[in-house]
Amino acid sequence: MLIKRPADIRPSEITPETVYRERRHFMRMAGAGVLYAAGMRFAAAGAEQAYPPLEGPIAKSAYSTTEEPNSWDAITQYNNYYEFGSGKRDPSRHAHRLQVRPWTVVIEGEVARPRTIGIEELLKLPLEERIYRLRCVEAWSMVIPWVGFEFNKLAALVEPTSKAKFVEFTTVYQPENMPGTRLPVLEWPYVEGLRIDEAMHPLTIMAVGLYGRVLPNQNGAPLRLVVPWKYGFKSAKSIVRIRFTEQQPRTAWEKAAPHEYGFYANVNPAVNHPRWSQKREKRLPAFFASRETQPFNGYAEQVAHLYAGMDLRKYY
Repeated sequence: MLIKRPADIRPSEITPETVYRERRHFMRMAGAGVLYAAGMRFAAAGAEQAYPPLEGPIAKSAYSTTEEPNSWDAITQYNNYYEFGSGKRDPSRHAHRLQVRPWTVVIEGEVARPRTIGIEELLKLPLEERIYRLRCVEAWSMVIPWVGFEFNKLAALVEPTSKAKFVEFTTVYQPENMPGTRLPVLEWPYVEGLRIDEAMHPLTIMAVGLYGRVLPNQNGAPLRLVVPWKYGFKSAKSIVRIRFTEQQPRTAWEKAAPHEYGFYANVNPAVNHPRWSQKREKRLPAFFASRETQPFNGYAEQVAHLYAGMDLRKYY
């Protein structure tokens, strides 16, 4: 269902308001001499008890970065999840309302064996810890120790056909539990997409956990996509439908602001957002410590070949 915007609200006005409010928040914290990380410690008190350890072995992965991960508090208290509000604290305040059981994922489209799979079955797949860099299109970043499995392992269960050129991901829509869906921001449910070779790349994972624990609701429980060389909005949360398609899907942000958020959304310091530079980023919690943005978020050696011959200024 398409949610119409009021005539005086433009898509290009959506993100800047959020960025503005968050910057003001950090300025107030800095003026008071309070570190961001310290403020998070108490905000998430007791949160780890709400998300028990995942069962079964969790293997380490050679794909993990050696960079120091952000804390549990920071990762779970600073989120973009517009279904629960456009503020960074809104998801941690409201996502407890998300109903994550029972949970099934419909896998369909250009596959030989379409099926519906319960989250309990997916949790039986061999799990790995993947410590990945996360780069937001808003120019902040984190390092996150996800737990999950490669998407290609899930695809093997349904056997994509030769017609499968893209993969479309649809997220859950629970309007009674998601206050953000009442706002005229995006078309709900949220839809994302990848090219088939991007989806099948070994770096692309389906995350079910964080720090060895069950994935928190505000981080996309119980199943989310993680594509570390792309901006964070490409990693769809709380997925309920995966469709293999012959045609490129239209994604949520493409529909809302196609001149600002392209289908590929590869991290690229050479292509600025229309309203801010992407050359540098803020690694939280040191919000004011700027570092250079790496092409493909530091994963160019593994994925740059996927885009050989493409003009990445055009296919942004």
